[in-house]
Amino acid sequence: METNKSDKERLDKQFAFARELDKEKLIGRQTYLANGERKENDAEHAWHMAIMALILSEYANEEIDVLRTISMILIHDVVEIDAGDTYAYDENGKKSQREREVKAAERLFGMLPKDQAVKFRNLWEEFEAQETKEAKFARTMDNIQPVVLNDASDGKSWVEHGVHLSQILNRNKNTAKGSEVIWNYAKENFIDENVRKGNIIND
Repeated sequence: METNKSDKERLDKQFAFARELDKEKLIGRQTYLANGERKENDAEHAWHMAIMALILSEYANEEIDVLRTISMILIHDVVEIDAGDTYAYDENGKKSQREREVKAAERLFGMLPKDQAVKFRNLWEEFEAQETKEAKFARTMDNIQPVVLNDASDGKSWVEHGVHLSQILNRNKNTAKGSEVIWNYAKENFIDENVRKGNIIND
């Protein structure tokens, strides 16, 4: 049986978007893999965050919809296909980040059928706003995942960029809003330990 015209038009858009998503594998980040051999890409970052959310959701400050949280996580950096990755401590890059990413969201999510375009754009905006309990936990994962890898690689990226403790604490000022337990654990076991080792500049 042949695909009907309506299904074909919808599937054409969905598969075009799926092919476009492959470009996320080409967007490099500044965080090294745990073994320190190379830096991760956006797709690896999102996958790792999603698995972490599945494992660690029990520590969310409030009970969360895990599927909604993981959905947010999986699409949160799709916009970087067009906008590029903005390094966490690139203050100059942050000035134009929102403008670049909104333009990218319009094009990329606009590739989907209308109902999915609206749904995905709303999920992305929800993640950005950090107001719902799911978005807060998703942001916790976004902040903690690179901390985990930085610790595992003996602070390689932190050392490379000369990162200060004050920068890390400022970036993580909202991390505990998703999970106080996870933030406290990460601060004590990953961040404080790397300050002690001299991998993070104490100021």
